[in-house]
Amino acid sequence: MAENKIKVSIIGATGYVGAELVHGFVNHENVELVHLTSRSFKGQKFSDIYPQYRGVCDIECSDIEYEQVAKDSDLVITALPHGVSSVTVPLLLENGAKVIDHSGDFRYKNLQAYEKSYKLEHPHPELLSSAVYGLPEFYRDELKTANLVANPGCYPTCSLIALAPFLKQGLIDTDSIIIDAVSGVSGAGRKADLAYSFCETDEAFKPYGVVGHRHTSEIKEQCDFLSGTDTKVTFTPHLAPFKRGMLATIYVRPSEKLKSMDVSNEVINKIYSDFYAGEEFVRVLPLKTYPDVKAVNGSNYIEVNGCYDPETGLVKLFSAQDNLGKGAALQAIQAFNCMFGLPETAGLKNIIRGV
Repeated sequence: MAENKIKVSIIGATGYVGAELVHGFVNHENVELVHLTSRSFKGQKFSDIYPQYRGVCDIECSDIEYEQVAKDSDLVITALPHGVSSVTVPLLLENGAKVIDHSGDFRYKNLQAYEKSYKLEHPHPELLSSAVYGLPEFYRDELKTANLVANPGCYPTCSLIALAPFLKQGLIDTDSIIIDAVSGVSGAGRKADLAYSFCETDEAFKPYGVVGHRHTSEIKEQCDFLSGTDTKVTFTPHLAPFKRGMLATIYVRPSEKLKSMDVSNEVINKIYSDFYAGEEFVRVLPLKTYPDVKAVNGSNYIEVNGCYDPETGLVKLFSAQDNLGKGAALQAIQAFNCMFGLPETAGLKNIIRGV
């Protein structure tokens, strides 16, 4: 390996998020993967667990001390459960590594909102103020100097990208934002659980966490930041019988400012096009073309569009992404690129699925 490559390690590398990180990094010319840690698969090659990586990534999974992982790495990405990251991340930072964390433990500025949503007492609340929310489209300048990045939740990313232009510009009422979102089964992680087995999920489609889902408070906090007001968010997640992908449908009422613009499908589309002009990974679709999870699966792209319903006076906003891609691992690589002064497209631009 060339000495100038950035040394990256992944803690929890054999889960779906970890595997997707490997998928992105093995094609990244600026990166050397150093440690892939896994307690369940210690001593096995990554390519033994995921055979598609034979000859591509044959690194042996280890369970070495996290202090050593940090010392050997420029960046450590953690794919650990909530409550575990809050203890592990400070250890990694203390031993000299930058960190991108995939749990919810560092996504909040409001400690009370985190502890209420996750029903956990945070052992290191002092880190919340310095952690950067890892959504490059909103926080790329902060990411450039970040030592700790909190990778956003998949549902929040899908929802916030769709809402941001309207919140930032005061174009919608903020007292009733209704989000219905659908995720593929991989959003539940790689675990043996009856509820996510094939026979339980095939041909099924259902809501879950219908009140108090922990992503609601994460979405609300970021909506508050975007709008500068106290927003009211209703969020309902659904589980659909496909492996990966996420679709959000959002119902909002136009503000007086948007009404004064003679709100229409054309106006909504232009708002999106102007706001996301130059954003590589946000694809604004043409009029009357709406997001489809199949078009973004396996990539870091998110697609958006919206429409106006004159019968009800509602604006409907839509977005689709890969819950493991832009919703998790590939967005983390986009944030990594910001952190290390690389083009945001490095290793990501051409990662798309086939037919």
